[in-house]
Amino acid sequence: MYHRLAPVAQSNPLLPGYQFTAWLVAGMTPINAGDGLDFLIDRPQGMKGFIINLTTKGRGQVFNNEHAFDCEPGDILLFQPKTPHYYGRSPESDCWHHRWIYFRPRAYWSDWLKWQDEKQGVGRLRLPERLRGEFERLFANIEQTHTSGRRFAEELAMNLLERLLLRAVEEDPRSHQQIRDPRVIEACQFVTSNLAGELKIDEVANHVCLSPSRLAHLFREQMGVNLLRWREDQRVIRAKLLLQTTQEPIATVGRIVGYDDQLYFSRVFRKRVGVSPSDFRRRSLDAHDALVAQETWDLTAIS
Repeated sequence: MYHRLAPVAQSNPLLPGYQFTAWLVAGMTPINAGDGLDFLIDRPQGMKGFIINLTTKGRGQVFNNEHAFDCEPGDILLFQPKTPHYYGRSPESDCWHHRWIYFRPRAYWSDWLKWQDEKQGVGRLRLPERLRGEFERLFANIEQTHTSGRRFAEELAMNLLERLLLRAVEEDPRSHQQIRDPRVIEACQFVTSNLAGELKIDEVANHVCLSPSRLAHLFREQMGVNLLRWREDQRVIRAKLLLQTTQEPIATVGRIVGYDDQLYFSRVFRKRVGVSPSDFRRRSLDAHDALVAQETWDLTAIS
């Protein structure tokens, strides 16, 4: 028998009420019949980001209507943003253990997030038994890396997630991945090399020998976002690295990535990351200090 929990604000991502404001959150949910995690996830509006989910034991059930389906060990599910979430342990199974990752993708991942087998916004890939161990290790490594407290934990976890998504595309026999137009790749490189400048789309288009309208259409088609939004993504990624690796003032970091107005930079950063630049820097330093302290304690205990 399922029971529902009323949503309350709290810090455990396995329970209702957790606010998924980070760029990446990963975990393992071991649901056994009748235990504290045996409830239905019901999010009618879905989430802002994606969730990728790997069943490792038992069986889960997604949806409760004519689109309902079960997921078994080796099934990977990909929930698109704003897709209604309604899932839990299958009534026919005594457990459902699954690893999951919530993430907001990098702009150039768009091609890898369009799965061929998709139902009501939920993609599915069924892994052969020989690949299950490899994918489970990837999921586990992403969680361990993200929670490690290392200085570049989120960036390293995102790199591992990129590998996971590429492997999923590679193993999907129905996937026909689009090869990006070299002019779009060149546009990305040109924008990245002039990140602090206020490039107009006409300048980028001229650089890659396309008309502005043709570049705009091609860029959105292949990257999933418009060129200005993609540039903002890159600016925020660059700002996060500078906040983690330098002692430059917030205003200077903003100027380096193209925002002369510190208040505007902080507003954009908070909107994209979920916290202000100063809070992000403090949290990164606190996590790093905690890791160093733990390593020092471990060495002391060993000696």
